[in-house]
Amino acid sequence: MAITKWDPFGDVESFPPMRLFQDAVSRLLSEPPASRPWAPPVDIFETENELVVKADLPDVDQKDIDINVENGTLALKGERRFEKKTDNQGYHRIERSYGSFVRYFGLPDSVDTEKVRAEYKNGVLTVTLPKKEAAKPRAIKVEVAN
Repeated sequence: MAITKWDPFGDVESFPPMRLFQDAVSRLLSEPPASRPWAPPVDIFETENELVVKADLPDVDQKDIDINVENGTLALKGERRFEKKTDNQGYHRIERSYGSFVRYFGLPDSVDTEKVRAEYKNGVLTVTLPKKEAAKPRAIKVEVAN
């Protein structure tokens, strides 16, 4: 009896779920990016006194950005509009995504939602979420009894 090595991905045609997955990935990679939804990349970090969210929003007008804090969730919404040039210049390639976006972030109970600040500078949105006084770390000096 001969031993043959089994290749789980060798015969994709005989395994329908794998074929569906392969078709979906191929379609996703072949579609132009403008037809796909986009979400701006974010960095989230914490300092001693606040939580900070930074989102890259190049070519997004400040008037097209909406920030909401409700029920312990931070929502960043906006839209990057595609500007068609009419001076006889044709595009050879469009890789940047356009259209509406929305990102949601759950906030810890330690955030003081009444004091949230936002700043938009050089295409970067910075949302600062201060911590409540009770959540801030504090040092307690322990004295040694003799």
